[in-house]
Amino acid sequence: MTLAQKIGQMTQAEIKTITPEQVRRYYIGSVLNGGGSWPGMDKHASVQAWLELADTYHAASLATDAKTPVPVIWGTDAVHGHNNVLGATLFPHNIGLGAAGDPELIERIGEATARSVRATGIGWVFAPTLAVAHDPRWGRTYESYSSDPAVIRSFAHAYVKGAQGAFKDDGNVITTAKHYLGDGATDSGRDQGEALVDKATMINVHAQGYYGALAEGAQTVMASFNSWNDRAAGIDYGKMHGSKALLTDALKDKMGFDGFVVSDWNGIAQVPGCRNDSCAQAINAGIDMVMVPDDWKAFIDNTTAQVQKGEIPMARIDDAVTRILRVKLRAGLFEHKPSDSRYAGDATALQHRELARRAVRESLVLLKNEGKVLPLRRDARVLVVGKGADNIGDQSGGWSLTWQGTENMNADFPNADSVLGALRAELGTDKVSFSADGQG
Repeated sequence: MTLAQKIGQMTQAEIKTITPEQVRRYYIGSVLNGGGSWPGMDKHASVQAWLELADTYHAASLATDAKTPVPVIWGTDAVHGHNNVLGATLFPHNIGLGAAGDPELIERIGEATARSVRATGIGWVFAPTLAVAHDPRWGRTYESYSSDPAVIRSFAHAYVKGAQGAFKDDGNVITTAKHYLGDGATDSGRDQGEALVDKATMINVHAQGYYGALAEGAQTVMASFNSWNDRAAGIDYGKMHGSKALLTDALKDKMGFDGFVVSDWNGIAQVPGCRNDSCAQAINAGIDMVMVPDDWKAFIDNTTAQVQKGEIPMARIDDAVTRILRVKLRAGLFEHKPSDSRYAGDATALQHRELARRAVRESLVLLKNEGKVLPLRRDARVLVVGKGADNIGDQSGGWSLTWQGTENMNADFPNADSVLGALRAELGTDKVSFSADGQG
């Protein structure tokens, strides 16, 4: 492979900023759709529209002048179902699933989510999240299964087994153990902040999910935005994206991870002295594929120059590309285009309502039923209070069609019911009154 082909493989661009023709021209290794990104920027894009774009990107990647063209891989944040796609079943977020305490349920959800993703032609999910949230001030606690590392290790096994399997089923997808390492350990719960725990705590608590996921064969690991300062040992590892001690020495060498490490959204820019489009330190530290959503052209130019100047050894480039190709070969990408899956284009493959109902039943946390308030009498008049009662977006939370789950309407969730709508259907509209703010 030429240097251009190798660096192209290490580049991941957002579908909003790259065309299939550019994928071909620059030998791009991966594309992604972030939260709030859809084919043609159409929030209501059909399953067929997703699949057609996936096939188009794939065909473009195989139309290069490379001696052996390499298929592109599309990644997506399917973190509680295929949550970027209109009408796909949404499952409870991880914090709810942790309350369920049922690894077999997690395996089934991983399996169902993978089939939903393959229906749209996508082959890689940025899940499971293995954060061990300890401070409720962290705004992403809902993405953590538990504060108990044993639960997270067990669930990591289960999710990867269900979603990725051993690539023996064409409903399997590549999985991602994220965010490595200590994203739930930051001081005062500051997002993307600094973890101040000692080494024993980092290994025995915050790393446990990675032992579970890697033992089950997770093929990619996503680096975290946070940093780690082990003050007890006098070692400041700095930002994860720039830490060779953690990405290479610990993860790849000591833990034996032979898949590839992908950066988070513009994560390389958080390494001191780096930018969105330039970070030799991150690549030298062990980042193999760089998620550079918008500035991917400049990243290619800058990285090429850094290799030519000797700032990035060619051996590091070769190692990164070897890892990327290894994962693509294991996943069968060279043999099959996106539309070859038996789930491809099948809108029913996005529907898993019975499984979702089971997940909700098992994960619900109920208030104490004092005075036998529940169950509601069938002839009772009911007052429903709170703006979330008739807001399916609020019920769904973050990573629901958009990144934060905002800017949505109930009509954007055609297969869902609001709490208010369900009560009206069950008890009769005349029996149910609603107040968004409790006034009156």
